[in-house]
Amino acid sequence: MLFTPFSIRDMKLKNRIVMPPMCMYSAGDDGQATDWHFVHYVTRAVGQAGLIIVEATGVEEAGRISANDLGLWNDNQMESLKRIVAAVHQAGSKIAIQLNHAGRKCEVPGLEIVAPSAIAFSKDSRQPKELSIEEIHGIVERFRLAAQRAVQAGFDAIEIHGAHGYLLNQFLSPLANRRKDQYGGSPGNQARMLGQVVEAVRSVMPDGMPLFVRVSAHDYEAGGNTPESVAEMLNLIKNKGIDMIHVSSGAVTPAIPRAYPGYQIGFAITVKELTGLPVIGGGLITEPLQAERIVKADVDMVFLARELLRNPYWPLQAANELGVAAAWPVPYERAK
Repeated sequence: MLFTPFSIRDMKLKNRIVMPPMCMYSAGDDGQATDWHFVHYVTRAVGQAGLIIVEATGVEEAGRISANDLGLWNDNQMESLKRIVAAVHQAGSKIAIQLNHAGRKCEVPGLEIVAPSAIAFSKDSRQPKELSIEEIHGIVERFRLAAQRAVQAGFDAIEIHGAHGYLLNQFLSPLANRRKDQYGGSPGNQARMLGQVVEAVRSVMPDGMPLFVRVSAHDYEAGGNTPESVAEMLNLIKNKGIDMIHVSSGAVTPAIPRAYPGYQIGFAITVKELTGLPVIGGGLITEPLQAERIVKADVDMVFLARELLRNPYWPLQAANELGVAAAWPVPYERAK
């Protein structure tokens, strides 16, 4: 199952292995991709990951997590990504990009941080400014413009980052969102900004291009979100153009989950059952048989993060271990 093809809209993947977004902290202050990014992403394509998702990419300068994260708020940044996209395609993989606004978790020095409510991430964090409705609309527009550049750069799919405690996740979680207007106080209001971003991004994407949303399916803190509450919010906005849910968890507060191999798979299955949308799941997966069982358990694709940092050729080795005849890059065939 792990090495069976998977299609969503017009995107056809050769296997169900996903490298999820992982910040490389290697961009310049201008947010442009560097040689490090080129080597990092193209190596995983040579290693035959079916889908590679580029790291959380800021839709504005204050939307970056750190000063060395990628950005896509101007055309120069788009140009620096085109070379990566072309090389990944040449190696036979598909590539998506994750668009993000860090909100109160922005750590770029000298920039004002914003959030749905003026609540700090932790007792040691700066207090953010509460966004006005006009400012919310401005950020939605910047997601749209970044998506337009992603399309022009040649990406195969776009992922909206609604997880890990960043701005859209802050709106989704009652632990960070205490608003009393149309953006807080009920599941529909908490999901409103994400829905508007989905609608804006989808409006500039070709019909055949898939749109993913990454979510934190559990906040690990009393009063926070659960897989059921996240699915409820997704059901309110999924018809705006969401094709797939990338299921993760945590980080809207400093709460630490009890992590073990596959600890988030149950969340992914619940989200799929309650929304009817295909899902990507994972969490500390290292072994091919683990990944194979996850796909057989009705998770559509499996993400491997740290393991693909340790071993970019994991898919080739997994195919060998599972007895699957995977295609090797021609220059590497002598290593079979």
